[in-house]
Amino acid sequence: MNQRAKDLLKKGSAELGIDLTPGQLNALDLFAEELKKWNRKINLTAITDDEGIAVKHLVDSLSLLKVVRGPGSMLDIGSGGGFPGIPVKLVQPDLEIVSVDAVVKKISFQKQAVRLLNLVGFDAQHVRAETLAVQYAGHFDWVVSRAFSDIPSFVAMALPVLKDGGRIVAMKGKNAAEEVAAAEGELEKRGARVESVYDFSLPCSGDARSLVVIVRM
Repeated sequence: MNQRAKDLLKKGSAELGIDLTPGQLNALDLFAEELKKWNRKINLTAITDDEGIAVKHLVDSLSLLKVVRGPGSMLDIGSGGGFPGIPVKLVQPDLEIVSVDAVVKKISFQKQAVRLLNLVGFDAQHVRAETLAVQYAGHFDWVVSRAFSDIPSFVAMALPVLKDGGRIVAMKGKNAAEEVAAAEGELEKRGARVESVYDFSLPCSGDARSLVVIVRM
């Protein structure tokens, strides 16, 4: 990434309360460069400029650390190019992360990024999230996604693989309050409820963001 993008990444992370080490900055930069290289061949993201990647992918992913903390295990559903899972792993290495996506090319990219960055305890899998309960019943402390528009569908996939006392986190944009209100009845039927909603502005962009934290009833 160019110097301005690196500065935005450092500044944006600091505004989230994360002081990136030089090693973490270098690793996030390496990941961004690999993303751009692969994106020229396969469609991983519509955001291709350095500053956009720094803020709308990397800082946005790291905002999850407002509510997720290691040690523990985390499942990232519909992770696409590895967001939020890979940036989160680089900053919170004591999180064991499983990252799943239904598009094989996106998982191929994630596996390459894992090799490049020497990530230990990060497993990228090409599977449909609905099938995870067979292998991972009651396994994860955290189940997260920034891909789902539909909170009830996400929660339905997350609950079978969530540990007792675990948390589901939906990463949302500006309409989170309406989405939460619309989902509450459906969540209750599934035996879940919204525990808290963290509203904030994405550093360096001012875009509205929300982290919707959901628990079993």
